[in-house]
Amino acid sequence: MWFRVDNRLVHGQVIESWLPYTGARHLIVANDDLAADILRQQIISLAVPQRIQMHFVRLAVLRETLRKCGEHCLVLFATCQDARRACEGGVPIPVLNMGNLHYGPDKLQVLPHVALSEQDREDLRNMRLKMVQFDFRCVPGEKLRGAYEHLL
Repeated sequence: MWFRVDNRLVHGQVIESWLPYTGARHLIVANDDLAADILRQQIISLAVPQRIQMHFVRLAVLRETLRKCGEHCLVLFATCQDARRACEGGVPIPVLNMGNLHYGPDKLQVLPHVALSEQDREDLRNMRLKMVQFDFRCVPGEKLRGAYEHLL
């Protein structure tokens, strides 16, 4: 089971790199807004290989969805807040891959692909207290970056 924060959600890196790396059979997008948007779901699903079962779920049902799907899952969160809500809702997240968070006003650019707001840092600090480890990589082949806890 693999958990990733990426504000782009389903895109080329996920399809071409993370799905093969994780061996996932289920791609789960845990996001309340997207779970309610059937048109966007249909468009996104066009990019996903047919061998992968696609799920768009509200955060409140993620734990149950994971139980039904088993271990071969790749879970995508759009924000650190979504990941924190899942964690607080009882979803065990041993490692959270920080894939991509775009730069914006009042955000600290910690890596070329990760910019964190104060809210993001608070969410990650909270998750760290729940023993979540962080993996700052865009793609699996990238060298695992050092600890960034000091930036949180």
